[in-house]
Amino acid sequence: MTKPDPIPARLAALKSMSVTQLKAEWQTIFTTAAPNNSRAFLESRLAYRIQELTYGGPDRETRRMLDLLADEVGGTLTRKSQIADPRNPVVGTRLIREWNGVEHTITVLRDGFEWQGRPYKSLSAIARAITGTRWNGYRFFGLRERKRGND
Repeated sequence: MTKPDPIPARLAALKSMSVTQLKAEWQTIFTTAAPNNSRAFLESRLAYRIQELTYGGPDRETRRMLDLLADEVGGTLTRKSQIADPRNPVVGTRLIREWNGVEHTITVLRDGFEWQGRPYKSLSAIARAITGTRWNGYRFFGLRERKRGND
């Protein structure tokens, strides 16, 4: 016997939440303050992220197609072969990591990351700059891809 999927009920619950509750849910899921008070924005992003964390993101071929479509819409075809890492949060997401009592904030860019006003190609490079030793950047910032069935 399979366990019922709790995600549809969780998504439906978003509709009955107040903006304050949606912002609290945002804080829990994204571990950062909600970027605005738009109910529609908060609901849609939370719904997507809940499903992404539970079921995983789009498959490789879908990501590739979306990248190509984005290039076509944007008028650039420079990213033809580039496929975004599925562990990367959406552009504009802020990652916060405390290391040795100092809080570090990283912003996710379209083609990398920004830390202390400087662009970086990888989270590993930022983790190394912060710690002075080699780290897996995704692990350092707590971005691990969740596998299906691991709740």
